Amino acid sequence: MLALMVDAQIALDSIRPLSRVEYDRLIALGMFQNERVELLRGVLLKMSPIGWLHHEVVRWLTTKLIRQLDEPLVVSCQGPIAASDWSEPEPDVAVFLQDRGRRDHPNKLLLVIEVADSSLQHDRTTKLALYAESEIPEYWIVDLKTMTVEVYTQPIGSTYAKLETLRDDDTLRPLKLPTVAIAVAQLPR
Repeated sequence: MLALMVDAQIALDSIRPLSRVEYDRLIALGMFQNERVELLRGVLLKMSPIGWLHHEVVRWLTTKLIRQLDEPLVVSCQGPIAASDWSEPEPDVAVFLQDRGRRDHPNKLLLVIEVADSSLQHDRTTKLALYAESEIPEYWIVDLKTMTVEVYTQPIGSTYAKLETLRDDDTLRPLKLPTVAIAVAQLPR
């Protein structure tokens, strides 16, 4: 296995970022076939391996949302979104309005969900900033260690103005999806 080490003498401004368009071209050419990576702020980052509980929560949430939503709403599981010209994160779950005829990344996102274990700090900082900057109205982080759901709403700049932490006695009700109600206590454990 090749380990890449960045020399402390290399200036950050000498590192060439990768654009989303370039990243998409590389994917179309077959690059990264056996790698779990995502483009964040012009840098390719390795994604954490998916554990059983993480997978089960993502699968369960995806199924719940699909059953409670109708067209033109789409539920995507671990698919890429165009957060900016330099970022293409792959949230665990995303809900967006289907734009008929569009053959590109979804652009009318209503809800993005990350399921976090080892990635919790990354999801609370880097991912949160990207989703807020993209003006995604609602962002959930499912914390697998505490089995709580952090609900972020009201994006402003690179953060969200409102944070609510929901626990087992609470029900998730996305602002832009009035037909959806998900009891936190029902999340797989």
